Amino acid sequence: MPADLAVIGLGHLGLPLAQAAVTAGIDTVGYDPDPRPYAELRAGRSPVEGALTASEVRRMLSGGFRPTTDAAELGRVRTAVICSPTPLGPDRTVDLTALGDAARALASRLRPHTTVLLESAVPPGTTETFLRPLLEEGSGLVAGRDFHLTCSPGRLDPGNRTRTLANTPKVIGGLTPACTESAAAFYGRLTDKVVRARGPREAEMTKVLETNFRHVNIALVNEMAVLCHDLGVDFWDVIRCAETKPFGFQPFRPGPGVGGHGVPVDPGCPPHGGRTSGHPLRMVSLAQEINDRMPSYVIQRCATLLNEHGKSVRGARVLLLGVTYKPDTADQEAAPAREIATRLMDMGAQIGYHDPHVLDWRVRERPVPRADSLYEAAAAADLTVLLQQHRTYDLQGLAVKAQLLLDTRGATPAGAAHRL
Repeated sequence: MPADLAVIGLGHLGLPLAQAAVTAGIDTVGYDPDPRPYAELRAGRSPVEGALTASEVRRMLSGGFRPTTDAAELGRVRTAVICSPTPLGPDRTVDLTALGDAARALASRLRPHTTVLLESAVPPGTTETFLRPLLEEGSGLVAGRDFHLTCSPGRLDPGNRTRTLANTPKVIGGLTPACTESAAAFYGRLTDKVVRARGPREAEMTKVLETNFRHVNIALVNEMAVLCHDLGVDFWDVIRCAETKPFGFQPFRPGPGVGGHGVPVDPGCPPHGGRTSGHPLRMVSLAQEINDRMPSYVIQRCATLLNEHGKSVRGARVLLLGVTYKPDTADQEAAPAREIATRLMDMGAQIGYHDPHVLDWRVRERPVPRADSLYEAAAAADLTVLLQQHRTYDLQGLAVKAQLLLDTRGATPAGAAHRL
């Protein structure tokens, strides 16, 4: 059965987009070559932690959404949006394997006048020098003449119920002005505001700037948190004071590490064999180095606190609170909790965890004991470490019950715990 839209890749980008499209009355098919998302969605469950609730999935299905693993469905749509994952590879360049597979699956079935949109986070130039050749070679069509090609990087904040696709401006950059306007017509049905970039590279670079802005500023406050601890300065109070400035300052807060789907990208290091005439972003590289050190710093603080209270890490009972990468969601993508747990285990600690959104947590493929009663577990642990500030946590009560509490988020009342 023909559909108006195909969403390719049913992950943290594709699922919310498909949901918005179905809600807007757009006949939508969701394609993913991996059979697991198909099976989960057909069973009424979200295949991605924290992306959609089960009731939202059921409403999508009742609204006509059709998940599939059959690539033939891609040849029957007017618009195709590629939302394939683009993680960092071992060499810290973006891995375009899934994007290439999606492009080839679409290309062999691409019809004239189709609008192809790329939402995956990619380095500048990917739409034109990687995606376009695959689509043209596989279809025999010419982008910008026979079909529309546009980049519109995903901007959603997973788990954020306030900022949705509808009220988050959509940046679009087409290969030609006609490509841009075709994309604007599509996204205009889903969002309140469309922002036109000069072209695909400007749209791609917008995502790079937004992501790197976050990482660089988090690195700054992480480094300052370490310095302030050494100087005996309450950095959390410093942030509280600084954020009262009505101009020239935006507050960021330190933490045990950086997680999430947005990864820092150095556009001077393209992943598809090309070279750029630009220079590597040294500040981004340094920011990543600083943020990567934070789990080790948390371990150091844990060991110091236990030692100051006459205990060793070896044999200590350590309770980790919040193992997701952001509060009030089940998404664990690149969360620092797993690295912290691994290092503590290597040092001989007995690890337990509590997280209201994660009922089963594994480290090194081994299940970590989950605390049923938070207060009882904190009272029994030699050290409790707050890694994520979920809304359900009563931090004042927790500070009273815990023998020793390390707050890596600065969320507890002043003086109630040891802060990062």
